Amino acid sequence: MDQTHYLNARLADGMVADLTVADGRFSAIVPATNTVTPPSGAIDLAGQLVLPAFVEGHIHLDTSFYGDAWRPHIPCTNGFDVRERVAFQMRNLDQAAPMAERARNQLELCVGNGSLSMRSHVMVDAAVGLKHVETILGVREKYRDLIDIQLVAFPQSGILSSPGTAEVLDEALKLGCDLIGGLDPASFDRDVKGHLDVVFGLAEKHGAGVDIHLHDRGTLGLFEIEEIAARTKALGMQGNVVISHAYGLGDISADTLAGAAERIAAAGVAIMTNAPGDHPFPPVAALRKAGVTVFAGSDNIRDSWWPYGDGDMLNRANMIGYRSGFYEDWELEAAYDVVSHAGAKALGLEGYGIAVGARADFVTLKAEHVPEAVVAVPKERTVYRAGRDVARSGRISAKSD
Repeated sequence: MDQTHYLNARLADGMVADLTVADGRFSAIVPATNTVTPPSGAIDLAGQLVLPAFVEGHIHLDTSFYGDAWRPHIPCTNGFDVRERVAFQMRNLDQAAPMAERARNQLELCVGNGSLSMRSHVMVDAAVGLKHVETILGVREKYRDLIDIQLVAFPQSGILSSPGTAEVLDEALKLGCDLIGGLDPASFDRDVKGHLDVVFGLAEKHGAGVDIHLHDRGTLGLFEIEEIAARTKALGMQGNVVISHAYGLGDISADTLAGAAERIAAAGVAIMTNAPGDHPFPPVAALRKAGVTVFAGSDNIRDSWWPYGDGDMLNRANMIGYRSGFYEDWELEAAYDVVSHAGAKALGLEGYGIAVGARADFVTLKAEHVPEAVVAVPKERTVYRAGRDVARSGRISAKSD
């Protein structure tokens, strides 16, 4: 059996431990022995904090311009408008570097920062067909030894308002996408029932999960959220449905939110947020208190929606904590949970964490504990995949085949 020993690892609970990895999983975790004669080939972590690899819960590998020429942001003509942003995106993509190249740049950015599990939404509609899906499936295959990637067939141009898209979404799931997406059933397709009929119908047909973009705000957004939750519960899909963004939860009264949170939790629907700077976002603490799984993603990185994004989920935890008013240690730990264990739960990851039997996908960094890591965001870190060093201080050290 192939074994590697990691000595003097500082765990999230404060314990300093020696870790043993065998066949890509943790086979032993014991208090540090500080033995005079360490096992052959042992790696001394010298008290660095060891955390499970971060979870990038929502990203767009096909539309980022990271590593490509800088593209100035184009503002909408009259406030935030999804249709207009999609039009800007299509115009920019026509002039962009090859998609596979841009996707690889973004993947290596994320792996270098410590994310070894990811969910990417990939554009599917009657105009682009399966081109984006086919390209990103190829990239996923090449990087399978570095990162696990779930793909969502994402109807960026709507479903009912883009004839033929439902059929292409069906083909995308047959081709290898893991989940079916959706987009603002009310404001974009203007038919909540019809839109959700297609999304959940395809989910049932393929045994796939659901992850729906929902930007609609206020009571309209809340209505859609509750419709999605009701469908989820009626179909027995608890734990397999995500609402991404859910801006509507961020601009309703506390009493209304409390009732909605109970229904979301009862339906087993998870909420994804990236805490965007100019939009209301779901109240993380209130939702978690109600039992809702709240997790995070970078969303867009240097694309047609905004110029920001660094692919660092620890920095995302910092951002979520800052925007949520998290100050106490337990709150900072909650911000970290959103980019780690909660993300793993929402994505249904097997064997996640620092525990015997778990997959040895972890990050080491210089911090005394999780709260310090969240506020300091140390960039000097090493990323391990199945116990193998794959990245250091943001740079890939083990290339994919």
